Amino acid sequence: MKFIITGGCGFIGSHLVDLLIKDNHTVLVIDNLYSGSKKNIEAHKNYSNLYFKNICITDIVSLNKLFKGYDGIFHLAGLADIVPSIENPQQYYDVNVTGTLNVLQAALKNNIDKIVYAASSSCYGLPKIFPTSEIAPAVPEYPYALTKYLGEQLVLHWEKVYKIKAISLRLFNVYGLRSRTSGAYGAVFGVFLSQKVNNKPLTVVGDGSQTRDFTYVTDVANAFYLAMKSKISGQVYNVGSGGHYSINYLVSLLNSEKVNIPKRPGEPDCTFADITKIKKDLLWEPKVSFEDGVNTVIKNITYWKNTPLWDKDSIKKATKSWFEHLS
Repeated sequence: MKFIITGGCGFIGSHLVDLLIKDNHTVLVIDNLYSGSKKNIEAHKNYSNLYFKNICITDIVSLNKLFKGYDGIFHLAGLADIVPSIENPQQYYDVNVTGTLNVLQAALKNNIDKIVYAASSSCYGLPKIFPTSEIAPAVPEYPYALTKYLGEQLVLHWEKVYKIKAISLRLFNVYGLRSRTSGAYGAVFGVFLSQKVNNKPLTVVGDGSQTRDFTYVTDVANAFYLAMKSKISGQVYNVGSGGHYSINYLVSLLNSEKVNIPKRPGEPDCTFADITKIKKDLLWEPKVSFEDGVNTVIKNITYWKNTPLWDKDSIKKATKSWFEHLS
């Protein structure tokens, strides 16, 4: 079959490229390389049915031209990170909301059968019930979370009104190889691995007792693939690991010194996905244990050698807007 991956040079998208090429599908990667890298798909440079276009999803004219003749779209392109979304809400809306609308409109115009959307578990805000199921209320705490949720609502609405098949996957704390190595202060794994490889203490937010549903990237990519192959449409699914793990436990697995920094507003004490629904409907389940996943990234830690290196002072400066607006 023929598939499009928006954001296909990114962290999750490139692993999805691996899966699709393994099964001999034709793949068009659309990526503006804002946070992705062509190095992530370089291993497939000799695969004759892999195509790459450097455009942004805000470019509706180009999308309309490129989508002709494809069967399905994996829509992973978008802007991430909390602080930049607080400082530049218009940019986040333009990319994550209007960009998603553009993808949907181009898909409709070109009679594409199905779209699988990369949503975010951040839509749950500060959940009160764990594990958190898909019926939990959406209470986004910051513009990134809101724009990803609005994108999901567009996808589901277009499925209902315009009959384009669609599934939305709410991703929980994805980690693994090829994670983003540039840009704003963000995900804990990237911060910690850069600190570890540079022999610096790990900056633990609060007392480190908070837990996260860390889910390995290849498991997440497989969820996208199964969602596309399924005949199911109009559904939302959590994608998690089946467990949750404290930041202090992660520090112990990384075997590093730590330093504590202030707890931040708008961050949950726990993220823990109820994955009952996706296991039942899509027959998906996580395969990589947290310990094995951490061991894999440690074995490849030189990847993070030249990535942004954060310390207490630089984090304080980078998160100033966070405390100003979310307190």
